[in-house]
Amino acid sequence: MSKSYKEIMNDITTFVFDVDGVLTDGTVHITPTGEMLREMNIRDGYAMKAAVENGYTVCIISGGSNEGVRIRLRNLGITDIHLGVHDKVEVFKEFTDIYNIKSEQVLYMGDDIPDFHVMKLVGLPTCPQDASPEIKGISNYISHKNGGKGAVRDVIEQVMKVQGKWMEHFDAKYD
Repeated sequence: MSKSYKEIMNDITTFVFDVDGVLTDGTVHITPTGEMLREMNIRDGYAMKAAVENGYTVCIISGGSNEGVRIRLRNLGITDIHLGVHDKVEVFKEFTDIYNIKSEQVLYMGDDIPDFHVMKLVGLPTCPQDASPEIKGISNYISHKNGGKGAVRDVIEQVMKVQGKWMEHFDAKYD
């Protein structure tokens, strides 16, 4: 019998996220100079920062290469940011090898075909509600939130709650 997604969450030490369609809603605003602007959800950012502060490894693997995205993520304490990636599986394997992370310890959230093969390698493949049908088909958990609208917060919060760490980090600051 296979484990439920909640049982798998007990083993998660690492979060890996795509950007467009996961941390954003996939919309790109193009300025007259050709700059592409994206929006990110502040609650997703809070959850990623909380995860980092609680010792989880957070990694970004994205085909996009916007430097504004890199700056935003660095400001949240994320150091493993891989943008402009063409082979997500290769980058994922290098990342897990460097940190000696087992695949079953990884929650990956993706939304579209470029995430498919790497999602097949992780312990807990997840996706936003508005992910492509192919990605939904291989996900152990489909968030009730859309990409860029709190899906990242949803999965981080659930993992941290299952592991008893969600409010613990906040409460410790005020004890």
